[in-house]
Amino acid sequence: MSLILASKSQVRRTMLAAAGVAVESMAPNVDEDALKQGLKSEGVTARNLADALAEAKAVRLSRRIGAGLVLGADQVLALEDGTMLDKPSDPADAMAHLKLLSGKKHKLFSAAVIAEQGIAVWRHIDIATLSVRPLSDAFIEHYVESEWDNIRHCVGCYEIEGRGVQLFSAISGSQFTIMGLPLLHLLDYLRIRGILTS
Repeated sequence: MSLILASKSQVRRTMLAAAGVAVESMAPNVDEDALKQGLKSEGVTARNLADALAEAKAVRLSRRIGAGLVLGADQVLALEDGTMLDKPSDPADAMAHLKLLSGKKHKLFSAAVIAEQGIAVWRHIDIATLSVRPLSDAFIEHYVESEWDNIRHCVGCYEIEGRGVQLFSAISGSQFTIMGLPLLHLLDYLRIRGILTS
């Protein structure tokens, strides 16, 4: 049985490949922005938003291709007051996001859903809590200027596996979760399904 990643995310694909999971990657063709706005207008929580987006990707692609297991994943960042941040639209937006995060805690909700024959058959949502140290305007400006190409697709404007680690004073949770996939739980399920040997 094959595993298909309903995403063109290079980070998630690399994580799976590094863990020894053979995976094919395909675009799910989901209008994420429209779906996200609709769910937010209904007052959905960050946790449930990540789950709904992951499921939409997995189910949509699974219906299209039929056979195999399709993995959908998504990540949502929420501040302590519940405010959710999206990926930055430009460097100025990234700087504004980092000023909001500076000196505060936030949570990352990383959801994974596997669909088979168009039906969600497995899901897991993992949470990481990150404390951002107080950041000076000079640091933020230099960081965004030098890292923009790496962080433009990241909800928190950082890659924890790179220079983004400099933003934090404390981290609670799995690095895989922070990178966008509850990997250990996913590997457990892939063993149950016989995609990986146990």
